[in-house]
Amino acid sequence: MAKDRVVPLPEAIRELVHDGDSIALEGFSHLIPFAAGHEIIRQGRRGLTFCRMTPDLLSDMMIAAGCVDRLVCSFFASGSAGALHEIRRRIEKHDPAPLEVEEYSHHAMVLRYHAGASRLPFIPIRSYAGSDLPSVNPDIRLVDDPYGDGTVYVVPPLNPDVTIVHAQRADRRGNVQIWGITGVQQEAVYAADRVIVTVEEIVDDEVVRSDPNRTLIPAHAVDAVCVVPRGAHPSYVQGSYDRDNAFYRMWPQMAKDSARLQEWLDTHVRGTKDHSEYLAAIGEEQLAPLTVAPRLSRPVDYGRRVPAAAGGASAGGGPAASGTAETATDGGDR
Repeated sequence: MAKDRVVPLPEAIRELVHDGDSIALEGFSHLIPFAAGHEIIRQGRRGLTFCRMTPDLLSDMMIAAGCVDRLVCSFFASGSAGALHEIRRRIEKHDPAPLEVEEYSHHAMVLRYHAGASRLPFIPIRSYAGSDLPSVNPDIRLVDDPYGDGTVYVVPPLNPDVTIVHAQRADRRGNVQIWGITGVQQEAVYAADRVIVTVEEIVDDEVVRSDPNRTLIPAHAVDAVCVVPRGAHPSYVQGSYDRDNAFYRMWPQMAKDSARLQEWLDTHVRGTKDHSEYLAAIGEEQLAPLTVAPRLSRPVDYGRRVPAAAGGASAGGGPAASGTAETATDGGDR
């Protein structure tokens, strides 16, 4: 029997995330793995290098909790809700401690994950012409085109020790299915040494097999699968719940005051046993309106070979017959 990779989130973090690791928590506005970040805070990890295409509220939280010494990123943003005050305090005032930042463009971060997944020594990028980022990041380098067409910028691969992503569902072996907006989850997973995936639910193998194109991350790339319903809150999960915009508006106002930010972490993260207690601290009154109504995708006909009839066509031959195909009616976009 294939390996069962389903474990509780605290166990996965305890076994796979270590002090001093470089960690990537990816999800592009959608499917952000907040629950995993909160568990890293609860377990008091230190000295982390945090890799994220868009440092956001999760980055602010983990930096404020003292988990992160170094940030590798692009495009600082809080989901269009305002400034990231903890990051600003660290960078602008070194308060309460400085934060080392290695900054790239969004495109460069994608290419770095791609190079890491492909085990390339570097990867070229054209878009830094005219940019001032190479002047502040010595790892963005201008080299001669080996084919004789002038020069080109290159960036190094990004190979995190651990990548963590959130998804709608997986089977127990770790075949992970995602729909809606995707970012660099697949590249970040293949670039990493160890991989944790948190999911809204575990489904039977037959569900995954009925719609294989949704399997963005196959089982062989995954070390642990953790069932964490609402594990992306306050971000959203297509087909499950909407983004908590009230939370995003609240954050910059609250995080302006470092003492209030620490109080929030004490109440909602460090003072909670797990994600279920975190959700209880947020409150069902705030969570319930985020639930979305179903909107199923139309069935997909993948086709199936028709068994050869006695005395008829050779085995395995013939076109797919109507009504024999496996179909998928589960998990459409809103």
